[in-house]
Amino acid sequence: MRCKKPFSAAKRAFAIFLAFLLASVVASQPAQAQKFKVLHTFHGAPNDGTFPLGAVITDSQGNLYGTTDAGGSGSGQCGTSGGCGTAFKMNKAGKLIWLHSFKDAIGWSPLAGLLRDKAGDLFGTTAFGGKYTNVCGGAQGGGCGIVFKLDKNGKETVLHRFNGGTDGDTPEALLVGDPSGILYGTTYIGPGGGTGTVFELNKAGKETVLHHFDLGGGDGEYPYPGVIRDDAGNLYGVTAGGGSSGYGTVYEVDSVGNEKLLYSFGGSDGSGPASVLVADKAGNLYGTTEGGGSSSGCGNRGCGVVFELSPQTGGNWTETVLYSFCSQSNCSDGERPLDGPLVRDAGGNLYGTTHFGGAYDEGIVFELDTSGRETVLHNFTGGADGGAPWAGLTVDRAGKLYGSAAIGGDLNCEPTYGGCGVVFKIAP
Repeated sequence: MRCKKPFSAAKRAFAIFLAFLLASVVASQPAQAQKFKVLHTFHGAPNDGTFPLGAVITDSQGNLYGTTDAGGSGSGQCGTSGGCGTAFKMNKAGKLIWLHSFKDAIGWSPLAGLLRDKAGDLFGTTAFGGKYTNVCGGAQGGGCGIVFKLDKNGKETVLHRFNGGTDGDTPEALLVGDPSGILYGTTYIGPGGGTGTVFELNKAGKETVLHHFDLGGGDGEYPYPGVIRDDAGNLYGVTAGGGSSGYGTVYEVDSVGNEKLLYSFGGSDGSGPASVLVADKAGNLYGTTEGGGSSSGCGNRGCGVVFELSPQTGGNWTETVLYSFCSQSNCSDGERPLDGPLVRDAGGNLYGTTHFGGAYDEGIVFELDTSGRETVLHNFTGGADGGAPWAGLTVDRAGKLYGSAAIGGDLNCEPTYGGCGVVFKIAP
């Protein structure tokens, strides 16, 4: 059996420890009739990408956009034959329209997906590359990471190279923008040995740190997934560690940079939140945690939860665990949801993925209805259909779901990991 440890190129420096409570759970249901289809199988460097870890997005014509952690034709500090990562555009049938290969100074290892603006330009981050400063380990350290822009044809412009000083380093974030074109995101590492930042970047590439997290700070540590933004300009995100119990937090940064701790996880309610949040019209926030919950599986650390965080009068927030994974024997209902984001439909149903669990222990795609009933929509086999999905899902106007599986597909590609991954579609 494959070692149950995600293989991200970035080392996420936190541990998940938790206490758990036994609680009643709603049983997962048999899968409804769904049409699962692999749209694209990755074959690795130099042909295309390797290990799609970020969420894919769509446009109104049905084209798909995303990134891969490795692969492509780029070389340099990031490696020789393995490639430095890619960004891609595919048509709705999964045929590549263009492929951009990263390398060294223009960044490498894009761990999150892309943001697309109304003009069709794409924005994202790479965890490494850019400036090779002493703070980021010097010439052998991998670089501090960048924020980039891709035009409609995949031509890259570096908007900001992190230097590992006051601006932070190792951005793994999915970006979000405001109507004026300002970008917002997070870095995994903060200035002076801190544990991450929340930043904004104007159109000229000038970065402003809105908040930095300190090691051992009660407001959280390691905010790598990124943030979402409301109409008032407030930003919401999670940290994988820190808080009152060390199990992670949900936080808010207002439009002028003031940070507020909204919630600290305690273990039985979730541990190690790693998902980008999603909000509904009432201001409720939804996300997942990698560990925690009521399950006694996963080495007695819990197997992750889906949670809702609701604003209350007086400025307080209340957390509700909507589902604890590995509630069924052999974790047939999934285990360890990773980066997200979740998708929420008009009826309030949530859709997402887990990295492990399911019928073949290769992860699942799930639906969670408003009563907390889970339906497994697809069990990954680790074969041609892919395996170990890292990111969440995207939904189009017709209700079709799109996502990526980190491995599987072409099993001759990166055989150590069991394939280079796929992009898939699920139609109701």
